[in-house]
Amino acid sequence: MVTRAATWDDLLTGEELAHLETEPARRPRTEQLPDDLHPQVRTALEGAGVTELFTHQAEAWEAAGRGEHLIVTTGTASGKTLAFNLPVLDALAREPKNRALYLYPTKALAQDQVRALTELRPPKVRSAIYDGDTPGDQRWQVRKWANLILTNPDMLHVGVLPHHDRWGDVLSNLRYVVVDEAHVYRGVFGSHVGNVLRRLRRLARIYGADPQFLLASATIANPGELAHSLLGLDVALIERDAAPKAERTIALWNPPLTDEELGLRASPLGEASRLLASLVEREVRTLCFAKSRKAAELVHRFTVERLGGDSSRVSPYRAGYTPGQRREIERRLVEGDLLGVSATNALELGIDVGLLDAVICVGFPGTVASLRQQWGRAGRRGHGLAVLVASEDALDQFFMREPEALLERRVEAAILDHTNPRVLDPHVLTAAFEAPLDGADAETLGPEALERAALLPELRKTPRGFVWAGRDYPAGRFGLRSASPDTFTVVDVDSGTLLGLVERERAYSTVHEGAIYLHLGESYRVISLDHEQRTALVEPFGGDEYTQAKKDTMTAILHAARTEQKSGVALSFGSVTVTEQVVAYQRKTRDGETIETVPLDLPQTEFETEAVWFAPGPHLLEGLEEMPALLGSLHAAEHSLIALLPLWAMCDRWDIGGLSTNLHFQTGAPTIFVYDGHAGGVGITERGFEVFEGWAADTAKLLEGCPCDHGCPSCVQSPKCGNLNEPLDKHGALKLLQRMVSI
Repeated sequence: MVTRAATWDDLLTGEELAHLETEPARRPRTEQLPDDLHPQVRTALEGAGVTELFTHQAEAWEAAGRGEHLIVTTGTASGKTLAFNLPVLDALAREPKNRALYLYPTKALAQDQVRALTELRPPKVRSAIYDGDTPGDQRWQVRKWANLILTNPDMLHVGVLPHHDRWGDVLSNLRYVVVDEAHVYRGVFGSHVGNVLRRLRRLARIYGADPQFLLASATIANPGELAHSLLGLDVALIERDAAPKAERTIALWNPPLTDEELGLRASPLGEASRLLASLVEREVRTLCFAKSRKAAELVHRFTVERLGGDSSRVSPYRAGYTPGQRREIERRLVEGDLLGVSATNALELGIDVGLLDAVICVGFPGTVASLRQQWGRAGRRGHGLAVLVASEDALDQFFMREPEALLERRVEAAILDHTNPRVLDPHVLTAAFEAPLDGADAETLGPEALERAALLPELRKTPRGFVWAGRDYPAGRFGLRSASPDTFTVVDVDSGTLLGLVERERAYSTVHEGAIYLHLGESYRVISLDHEQRTALVEPFGGDEYTQAKKDTMTAILHAARTEQKSGVALSFGSVTVTEQVVAYQRKTRDGETIETVPLDLPQTEFETEAVWFAPGPHLLEGLEEMPALLGSLHAAEHSLIALLPLWAMCDRWDIGGLSTNLHFQTGAPTIFVYDGHAGGVGITERGFEVFEGWAADTAKLLEGCPCDHGCPSCVQSPKCGNLNEPLDKHGALKLLQRMVSI
């Protein structure tokens, strides 16, 4: 079936349609299967219908054949999996004693790869998953028998590398390491993974192996830089996408205004369900992405209501579904029995792209890269439709007014910093536990690791190098999702499930008693916070509200590493100390109305991090010098800068904090700070320093297009802000930023 644009032409009309355009189709560029490909691998591919390669797959094959490390960064469903599988399967067919290690950020993705390999039936491949779910009595079998082992960075960190004596045969024969979904490894998680991969390289070398690394990533601005940061190696970059692309219609959909004076609009969930129901009625296979499980379920419910109660052709797709249930949904999509699926953004990797005609995104997903990845699932069988239904969020409304700012924007850069001492130090301890550290290890672990080793009291210098002098198991002290070993565990009291870890610096503002905690699109209410046991107990929450912490914050400058004139200000980047105390929280409805303010008595926290800051001169603050306009203008500018930074560095708004003050005790002037929300910093604000002119210009555009005339806290609100009662003067912030970007 080929879907024609006419199928939905009559839907894409009216005042809700903010922008409509059509992307042209692209023909594939292909090459024959390589002549030197192992004959049995060729037979397996041809049996699966693969008789030629896209040219980027052929480039990857050739680069791997030259012994190069590489990263493939092409669009959704462009065949990246075959690009990294081909050299691995060829090597295993020629010598089954070779070993390959595949790393995935989630267990589900590893399961999907095993199923795909099983269906392909490549010669002499013995694949197995090794993760936390692998039964203990089967683990030794995997180590002994499998030559293609699929795992995740967390298991590699705590379950493989510290026990390398059990993995000697694997490490000594390790030929390839595949790192899929490499764009996920950014921020704190990516910084940890960068150290785990360096530890893997070091141990492989000790066992006499020097594996090639094959990475695959969604399209990002800095794939080569990311790969180098993760591995500490130079890589070949494969980025010219040669896969076919069908013609695609793109629609930006803005729910109608319900209150012009306040700028309030109709529910985006209602608009999405209206579009989804209409597309289902036209037999257009559609996936609707929402930001939370509850939102996805509401879209499903509203869609069923619009279909007259008929739920036979629509389904939700959420956390907790088994692989079998996912396969059933995909089977029904293939057969045309199922036409509409609503899912959370957290599951955007779960459904086969080739089955969909249309994709609806409810609210901007946070990064252009993620939006393109979701939209890329539309129209693999023919003309596709990609829709963004805007929320009332300031960034969504900015894109509705300035469509080119979204559609012509380069994807963001993925940022990490493996040398952050908060991240690096525990890996140095763990590496010393694995084998004595000496000068030769600087080549794999990096010179910073040896510098830190000399400063860590738990390491003892011996003739063989630095050795672990402790009695415990250093890898067990920390996880890969936090920059600090001092973390709180978040536990669901109903199921006993560990939902996640929260750094102590952030715990008091995110998992205080009464807080609404979000995990994989699901809401939980914190029922208790145990400071001694470092545990937050939560229960599922079905209400329609959120919480916002009120904090007293102070920022002190430790060191300015760089200062440059940018956009009319002396912009600095460097180290700061952030001192916070959560003193209360507000319960709020989804439309931002305060239900109540609840006082809290929590300890003060202090952490060092990285920040950018500037003190606008008198010429930039002319007419804004008096209070409260001064503080309100600075505060709104701070919030707006925080809102826009994720468009330049791939991060969540919760990864960034800020402070604005009418008189800072060190600068002696009105000052705005934006800082990394993780102890030590992970490179987010350093990226902001480098792209400040564009970042500030975007922020001015965001404020300039806002139609409302009041103080407009909704336009510039930031979830990291704890100054709930301080003014937010959008108009003053706009004047300040416009003056800055005009210089």
